Amino acid sequence: MLAAIIGAHGLTGDVRLKCFTDDLGAYRSFNDGALTLLALRDGPNGAIARFAEARDRTAAEALRGTELTVPRDALPPLAEGEYYHADLIGLPVETEAGVAIGRVVAVENFGAGDVIEIERAEGGRFMVPMRPEAVPAWDAARLVIAEAFAEG
Repeated sequence: MLAAIIGAHGLTGDVRLKCFTDDLGAYRSFNDGALTLLALRDGPNGAIARFAEARDRTAAEALRGTELTVPRDALPPLAEGEYYHADLIGLPVETEAGVAIGRVVAVENFGAGDVIEIERAEGGRFMVPMRPEAVPAWDAARLVIAEAFAEG
């Protein structure tokens, strides 16, 4: 998900966006072609967009809550140490000693960096900062957390 539509803006079909990327304007088609971006500008707390499919305020309001997505192959390649949130969600989590903990259920960012939310196999959740001292390794198969961050 690159952005979410959070409401209408004005009377002509513009929508307010909460953006999760710095370069939303690089894309023109979203949600498998269902939405075509015509214009994008900075707005209060995010961006203001116009889509060909929303010609008035009623149509714009109907889009509230819509998550804007693009195909994975449309995303830029990642540099070493970078990740897409979607790649982490669902990963099994284990300690450095190989003890299974649970799985990643969410990636949040409260302003100071990403935080991984982990659901334990036996129930309950806890959070770990996505920093090298807490998460020394991850790949497409698993996410490893340091023993000191594995809540007991």
